Amino acid sequence: MNAPIPDARPASRSEADPHDAAAAGRYEFAAAEPRWQHRWAEADCFSVPDVPPADRPKYYVLEMFPYPSGQLHMGHVRNYTLGDVVARFKRARGFSVLHPMGWDAFGLPAENAARERGANPAEWTLRNIEIMRGTLQSLGLSLNWDREFATCLPDYYGHQQKLFLDFLRAGLVERREAFVNWDPVDHTVLANEQVVDGRGWRSGALIEKKRLSQWFLRITDFAPDLLDALDELPDWPERVRTMQAHWIGRSEGARVRFALDEPAPGGIGEVEVYTTRPDTLFGMSFLAIAPEHPLAAQVAATNPGAAGFVAECRRLGTSEATIEAAEKRGFDTGLRVRHPFIEGESFPVWIANFVLMEYGTGAIFGCPCGDQRDLDFARKYDLPVPVVVLPPGQDEASFTIGRTTHEGDGTLVRSGFLNGMSTAEGKRAAIRRLEEIGAGEGVTNWRLRDWGISRQRYWGCPIPVVHCASCGIVPVPAEQLPVVLPSDPDFSRPGNALDHHPTWKHTTCPACGGKAERETDTCDTFVDSSWYFARFTAPRAGTPTDRAAADGWLPVDQYIGGIEHAILHLLYARFFTRALHKTGHVGLSEPFKRLFTQGMVNHESFRDPADGSWLYPEEVERTATGATRRDNGAPVTVGRVEKMSKSKRNTVSPEAIIARFGADTARWFVLSDNPPERDMEWTEAGVSGAARFGQRLFRVVRAVAEGTVPAGAPGTAEGAVGELRRATHRTIAAVTEALEGFSFNVAVARLHELTSALADAEKAGAEKAEETPEWDAARREAALALCLLVSPMMPHLAEEMLAALEPDGAMAVQRSWPVADPALLAATRVTIAVQIMGKLRGTIEAEPDAEPAAVIAAAENEPNVARLLEGKRVVKRIHVPNRIVNLVVAG
Repeated sequence: MNAPIPDARPASRSEADPHDAAAAGRYEFAAAEPRWQHRWAEADCFSVPDVPPADRPKYYVLEMFPYPSGQLHMGHVRNYTLGDVVARFKRARGFSVLHPMGWDAFGLPAENAARERGANPAEWTLRNIEIMRGTLQSLGLSLNWDREFATCLPDYYGHQQKLFLDFLRAGLVERREAFVNWDPVDHTVLANEQVVDGRGWRSGALIEKKRLSQWFLRITDFAPDLLDALDELPDWPERVRTMQAHWIGRSEGARVRFALDEPAPGGIGEVEVYTTRPDTLFGMSFLAIAPEHPLAAQVAATNPGAAGFVAECRRLGTSEATIEAAEKRGFDTGLRVRHPFIEGESFPVWIANFVLMEYGTGAIFGCPCGDQRDLDFARKYDLPVPVVVLPPGQDEASFTIGRTTHEGDGTLVRSGFLNGMSTAEGKRAAIRRLEEIGAGEGVTNWRLRDWGISRQRYWGCPIPVVHCASCGIVPVPAEQLPVVLPSDPDFSRPGNALDHHPTWKHTTCPACGGKAERETDTCDTFVDSSWYFARFTAPRAGTPTDRAAADGWLPVDQYIGGIEHAILHLLYARFFTRALHKTGHVGLSEPFKRLFTQGMVNHESFRDPADGSWLYPEEVERTATGATRRDNGAPVTVGRVEKMSKSKRNTVSPEAIIARFGADTARWFVLSDNPPERDMEWTEAGVSGAARFGQRLFRVVRAVAEGTVPAGAPGTAEGAVGELRRATHRTIAAVTEALEGFSFNVAVARLHELTSALADAEKAGAEKAEETPEWDAARREAALALCLLVSPMMPHLAEEMLAALEPDGAMAVQRSWPVADPALLAATRVTIAVQIMGKLRGTIEAEPDAEPAAVIAAAENEPNVARLLEGKRVVKRIHVPNRIVNLVVAG
């Protein structure tokens, strides 16, 4: 269990002469890539100190770290390539760049794999880490491997246990009973965020409700700040901020107390309801309580029908999405409550499957005319549907509610003292009356629930407390940390291996010295990933964080990961950073300054029509009309382009792509196909095209490197030399702007253009036998720019080309980013649209800011324009400098 992660530094690779490839006429990536990776490691190009140096600005770029499943997929390649481009670009721009890597290594997949194989999860996980690290290193990522850690090792989770105890002392952790989502397959509790369509996010099993004693992190303490601070994250995608705001769910409303006609079993005399629509109280049709409500429990204790219905509801789990989608069903308790505003009026109390105990008070008043769920419920059980909100433009005498409710604003009708008010006015008036009569008050409510972190499984961070019959719950003293997992779990029995371990859970109480038992629940793995970015700033510190390092490097300047983590990981990390701040571990509240969510990598799916089995892309031969099997030529059904997944076998192995085309080709293709925030399709034609471009770029730069005229500073901007120089500097400016704006595909396009411009210049120069120093210097300037500009994206190829161009020079990774000369960015000619009566009829070229009279004359002489003006009189000439000439004619 305490085995270290195997050495992360690249092993010594081939030391072949870097000029061999040039001599051979092709870029030999198989020899070049490991050689340059070794050179970078040997020169320690990417290491940074724990505290950022004072003489350079800091930049912390981080991609969401991977789970060590044993194999990277192309989504990983895209994600980590995006981050690496940013890291290399910022490093060349003079920043001290922190770009670490680690492993989100706890979790059920490892435990399940261990159960299936009869192995230890630690062995399975560390072996997978070794395999995946090799793939990442083969991509040439400029990572701080000296900061690597895995969350499953005591060096990490021991510090997490310290944080847990700090949070416990600060009142941010509590233990209480609660209904939870129970996964009957994985035998563990899941947070609501981990339940998808009523099923466990990993097992796919239908979730059940279960009442357990659980450990909770008090995320709700920070709900107002978590919501308000979203406005202070302008560099986060609007979609993510909206999703988080909805999940936190701030709402203004009222608590209303409904007195029971007669006391219920257990002496309960009233039911409290939270509502955001107190203006619709006169539209009440029923009162509904959650199956877990105390009143429901009292009724179920003596009513078998109620007990059966409650049991059935528990099989729905606690996920709001699942409950919302389920058929609305209920059980009439026979109890009734009195209306606070309508004297002598009472309404039935139902137990309903769509009411959540975790939201509000676990009870609602049903207003079918203003809530679709309530309407569906009322229609099912033939309950009244009084109309109390009249939509704008409707007549009170004729307006009715059919199958769809009116949930918007309007004028209040049939509502006693609220009649004639708008819905907004009615809310305020209803709350005032409730407070006057002592039947309720205005409140703010939150959709966000506290984070239940207890998981009934072995492979997770042990919660550092013991249970003593005399002392109760006792924290493990700091000197006894870490509480290390046993190395001999028994997975032959179902359930939590820690719970039935013969020795591990038995211990002595730190307070009284008597017999005690360790807590056998472990932490939700989202705890592990909620602070790893802070640990990266000083991963070998003897405390969870080193304040100088954390305050120096944080926040993360650029965070990169999938949109699927908008709520689970990102919200938890924001909360955790606030908790770290409160307990003195960091000096800030927001962990990520800028967030980028990349799109998915998609691929066609293939199926054998004979037996319906899915086929891997390498098993299929694409034809002009479809696809066939490579082994027997049988036809194959081509499915839609969709997310790569193991289940449909439409995956592409990064290792196979690197072996066949090289890492730089894979990197270039995932950058060039689409804007990085959009999904991209992986195609054989696309990756082959990327490989061809790499070879072309190598040939073009090699041709310049083989020139005989020594390199020098270009001294002219005239003629062909000037055109090439302007193309070079415009590309420098365009690529710089594109990389700053995450428009990597735009940068790729500009580099294609400069490569073509240099190739055309080479051809033109050869035909004209150009051998002037200015010409050769301009060629070298363009070639050098290509080497440096392409370096963040195809770093190995860039180094190989630069070594050929300047054999005695520094490596590309050690050089500064090129700077465009402003004098060469200005246009020498502009294209001007010529319009007649506002319609485009032709274009002309002119010098920038040319004399208006000359421009207008040229516009009128443009052949197509001149033809259209024959026999017409121009009565007005409108000139927009450098853009448009519009000619207005009579008649």
